[in-house]
Amino acid sequence: MKNNLIAIGMAAVLFTGCKKLLNADEENMRTIEQMYTDPSYAQGFLMNAYRSIPAYYDNTEYATDDAVTNQRTNALLQMATGSWTAANNPVAVWNQSYGALQYINLFLANADKVNWAADPEAARLFQMRMKGEAYGLRALYMYFLLRAHAGFTDDGQLMGVPVITELQAINADFNVPRAPFDACLKQINKDLDSAEANLPVEYKDAGAVTQIPERFRTVTEKTAVYNRVMGVYSNQLFNGLIAKAFRARVGLLAASPAFQHSSNTTTWANAADYAAALIDYKGGVNALPANGGTFYANNSEIDGLSGGNNPGEIIWRENILTNNSDQEAQHFPPSLFGAGNMNPTQNLVDAFPMANGYPIGHSSGNYDPANPYAARDPRLGRYIIYNGSTAGVGNPVIYTGSQSGSDNGINVRPTSTRTGYYMKKRLRMDVNRNPASITGKNRYIPRIRYTEMYLAYAEAANEAWGPLGSGSHAYSAYDVIKRIRSRAGVGSGNGDAYLEECKADKDKMRELIRNERRLELCFEGFRFWDLRRWKASLNEAARGMDVNTNGYRPLTVESRSFEDHMYYGPIPFSEVLKYSNLVQNKGWR
Repeated sequence: MKNNLIAIGMAAVLFTGCKKLLNADEENMRTIEQMYTDPSYAQGFLMNAYRSIPAYYDNTEYATDDAVTNQRTNALLQMATGSWTAANNPVAVWNQSYGALQYINLFLANADKVNWAADPEAARLFQMRMKGEAYGLRALYMYFLLRAHAGFTDDGQLMGVPVITELQAINADFNVPRAPFDACLKQINKDLDSAEANLPVEYKDAGAVTQIPERFRTVTEKTAVYNRVMGVYSNQLFNGLIAKAFRARVGLLAASPAFQHSSNTTTWANAADYAAALIDYKGGVNALPANGGTFYANNSEIDGLSGGNNPGEIIWRENILTNNSDQEAQHFPPSLFGAGNMNPTQNLVDAFPMANGYPIGHSSGNYDPANPYAARDPRLGRYIIYNGSTAGVGNPVIYTGSQSGSDNGINVRPTSTRTGYYMKKRLRMDVNRNPASITGKNRYIPRIRYTEMYLAYAEAANEAWGPLGSGSHAYSAYDVIKRIRSRAGVGSGNGDAYLEECKADKDKMRELIRNERRLELCFEGFRFWDLRRWKASLNEAARGMDVNTNGYRPLTVESRSFEDHMYYGPIPFSEVLKYSNLVQNKGWR
C-alpha cells in the first residue's frame, strides 16, 4: 500500500531538505511551504483527488446477467468467465483510491496554513469549503474501497480496509492492518459529518444576507464574499447534498445481506433515514423529476445547461462534454457506425414487465411469445434496441437476426451484437457517427441521480418497515415504487394492479423493488455490485434471442463462472505479499 507521494510523482514535496542529484534547478522544485502562499497550488492537491473518482459508467454489466460485450478480450468478460483472481481484478480500486487519499491527507494536514485570500472573511470561507470537500472526498474513496474490497476473512471476521487519515511519508509504516468494517463505516460517517459542517447543501448565490446559511453568516454578512466562495462558481464541487447521498449509499451497502454481522451496527432503518433526507430535500415522493428516466436523451435540457447547473434529476455530474460522440462510437450498432460493445441480454429484456405492470410470466400479463415486444413496459424501447427498433439519425430500422442480411445481425461482424440486442440508454439518437459527416452533441456523465436515492429508500424502507410502513417519514416503499412506475408509464390503465398485489407481501415487494432498480439503473454500473450485496445468484447464464423470418430462437450466449467467495472482492495480491498485516478475504489466494 505504498501509495506515498513518491509513487504519485511528488517526490520533491517530501525531499526538499535533501541534496538533489544532478543539481536540479531550485525553481523547478515545489515545496509544501509553497502551498501556504499559493492557494492555487494548494487546491491542486484536492483537484488531483477529483480526477481519480471511479467512473459512473463502469460497464460492469458485462460481468452480469444484464449484458455481454462483443469485445472478446475485455477484462470484465474474462473475469466473469473464470479468470477473476486477486492478481487479476479489473474492478479493483485500491491503488487509485489510496493514491487519492494521499493527496487528500496532505491537503488536510496543511489547509489551515494556506493564505486562501487577501480578504480574511473570504479566506476563512475558502478554508472551510476546501476542507469540507476534502473530508467528503475521503469518505467517497472509503465507500468505493469498501464496496470493492471489504469482506469476511478466514476466521469469520467482517473486515473493511486500512483506515488512513494522515499522510504517509517515505518513512511511514505501510504495514497497516485492515480495520473492521464497522470502524470504516464510523470513519466515513465522521468525515461526512465534517463535510456537511463545512459545506453548503448546494452552491447557490445569496441575494440577501438572510440567504447566507447561518453557520457561514458568523464568518461574513457580505453576499459578494459568500458568493465568491460558496456560490454558483463552485458548482460540481463536492457539497452537502453529495455528502448526504454518499451517506445513503454507504448505509444501503452496510445494511445489505452480504455485510450482516454482529459487529455491523447499521440497520435498514438507518439506510432508509439517510435516503429519506434527500427525498425530503427534493420535496417528497412526487418531486421525482418526470423526465428523470430519460436524463441521457433530454436533448433540449442537456443543450441548455450552463454555469454548472444541474437538471432536476441530477445531484452530481461530470462536466458537460461538447460536440461529443464517444458513447455512440462505442455502443451504436455497426450500421450506425458504432462498435456495438454493450449487448443487453434476454435476461434483462425479460425483466421488463408488460405495460399493464404484470411480469411477463404472470397469468394476467397477456404476454405473447410470438410478439414479445408488444405491449411492454415503455422503458424497454427507451433503453434497448431490439429487432425492429428504430435508432439514430433518420430512424432507420435495426434488424438483429443472424439471417437478416444486416451488419447488425448476431455475430455477423466483430462489432455486431452477440445477443440480438444493442444498448440504447446513455446514447443520443441525434449523434451522427458516419465518417463522412460525424456530428457530436453535448452530454454529461452523471455521478449521482435522484432516482437512485428514491430506489435506495424503497429498498431499505421495505426491509425495515414493510411495503406500507414509513418509520418517521411521510411515505413508504410502496409510495416510491408507485411514483417510479407511474413515471415510466407502467400500470397506468389498471391502477397498477400488480403493485397493489405486492403491497401486502414484503417478499414480493422486495422482488419488485429489486427489479425496478435493475430496470431504472440499467447500464449505469449498479447491477454487478447489487447482485453481490444482495448475495443473489451470480451464475445465471447470459441469454439472447435470434429473430428471423422463421421465428424467435433463444440462445445461450455466455456462461458465468463465479464462486461463493466472490461476493466479496479480493485485497490485491501484490499488497498481501508486501504487507503481513493485510489479511486476505476468505477464498482468495
